[in-house]
Amino acid sequence: MESALTQQVEKTKRAHSIWFLLKEDIACVFERDPAARNKLEVMTTYPGVHALIAHRFAHALWNNNWRYLSRFISYLSRIWTSIEIHPGAKIGRRFFIDHGTGVVIGETAELGDDVTLYHGVTLGGTSWSQGKRHPTLKQGVVVGAGAKILGPITLGENVKVGANSVVIKNVVAHRTVVGIPAKVVQNKVNSELNPFGVDLNHHLIPDPVAGAISCLLERIRILEQELGKDGNHSAEKIMEDECFECDAKEVCEDTTITESRNNSVKNTMIQDARI
Repeated sequence: MESALTQQVEKTKRAHSIWFLLKEDIACVFERDPAARNKLEVMTTYPGVHALIAHRFAHALWNNNWRYLSRFISYLSRIWTSIEIHPGAKIGRRFFIDHGTGVVIGETAELGDDVTLYHGVTLGGTSWSQGKRHPTLKQGVVVGAGAKILGPITLGENVKVGANSVVIKNVVAHRTVVGIPAKVVQNKVNSELNPFGVDLNHHLIPDPVAGAISCLLERIRILEQELGKDGNHSAEKIMEDECFECDAKEVCEDTTITESRNNSVKNTMIQDARI
């Protein structure tokens, strides 16, 4: 019993050692970037990996109260990689920053295992308080390029954030958010995983604005049709004032269907007006 417990303790210590973490950090690149070809290339040309290596050592120094030295390492890493990670930030295993330029991670940010960030992401604070002021990202979160996650909020497991979104509220697990401010646009538990069991399809999101506009256009069409049937317009008046063409029809819907429907509505309205 004691032997099994000792082995478990040693295994836990090894899993949290810097060298073991770095080995996992390098290996996970091949799971999330199809452009990665070999370990030498990853270790020498990936700024996200360089920034993470520097952070692992800086964070260890920070936890041992070597505050200035850890901040200086973080500063040198920012100059070298264009990625700024505060040494106080807590980052889990198999963390991956793709491309990396412009990524900022604040002091009290907490990232779980298997988190992926793209370039331009900010995990920023919104308070003057010395306490928790940066976001927490749970396991498997994917944040698209240019997104900003602000304040002491929590993103649940496997949340996906669309590019250039601004997240200012908590997001429950298995949701996709997009927009400014970000709103939930997809409730999806079943993910499309790659061969390594990772879902990076954060671009597969519906467009809520286009959906709302489409609904409004359909409602306007129905109201115009009802007005033509029940109103007292003359045929000449209808011909002059009614709108039968849409400048955005190529964007909104199929052109053939739109033209057919417009012609049908037009003929019906003219006939009703003559009666």
